[in-house]
Amino acid sequence: MNRTSNLPNLGLENRTVLITGAASGIGLAAVNLFMSHGACVIAFDMDEQGLEALRAARKDEALTTICGDVSKTEDWTRAVSLAEQDFGGLDALFNNAGITGPRASILSYPEAEFDRVMAVNVRGVFLGIQHAGLAMKARGKGAIVNTSSIVGFTGGRNINAYTASKHAVIGLTKAAAVELAAHNIRVNAVCPSPTATEMMFSLERELAPDNPGSIRAAFAANSPMNRYGEPEEVAEAALWLCSDAASYITGVSLPIDGGMVAR
Repeated sequence: MNRTSNLPNLGLENRTVLITGAASGIGLAAVNLFMSHGACVIAFDMDEQGLEALRAARKDEALTTICGDVSKTEDWTRAVSLAEQDFGGLDALFNNAGITGPRASILSYPEAEFDRVMAVNVRGVFLGIQHAGLAMKARGKGAIVNTSSIVGFTGGRNINAYTASKHAVIGLTKAAAVELAAHNIRVNAVCPSPTATEMMFSLERELAPDNPGSIRAAFAANSPMNRYGEPEEVAEAALWLCSDAASYITGVSLPIDGGMVAR
């Protein structure tokens, strides 16, 4: 599905947005969308090759990249410092980076893998809220959007760490929204269902190497709209939540799921 955004101009011109998980999937779609609306972007990812490709595609535009690990405080310090150094401050954060971890029963789930998923998906989101929140507090306003998942509302078979982490992201979103409202900082979350990214494509290949399309059809059938979401559709929701069009919205965890959690 090739999709062109029909969003109106939402007033992101010259605002600085930090996007994590920016080299692929939803994060890459968000980089392109935010920049098309005039934002200056800090693209934060561990994938140096992906960042190189992004730099080449966006040469001479208002883009800065940082190769780093969202679970590490020092990398967040560098990322926020770049926003202030290159663009004069930080207006918004799309706290999007995440990993799925292995598929395994909770009775045999590897402890080290559990810790790894929680480090990226929960500690990374927490650090992002903390570091970006401090920068935004000094600026007098800001918007943070975290990426959770529809499994943040439910259970997910054999994806135990991922499910736990996405519930935690919703909890962090609500806690931060309540606290940071006093500083004119809004905090929301987007909660995608299966989305057409490499994360899902690799899962399809893992579950049915000879017929990955059958897995896609099975997941899509769980949605009343009978398809995967597109990365751009999630990015559009994040863009809107970061804009002044959502100026009285905070603490919300928004399903981007074609009606899946409504069933």
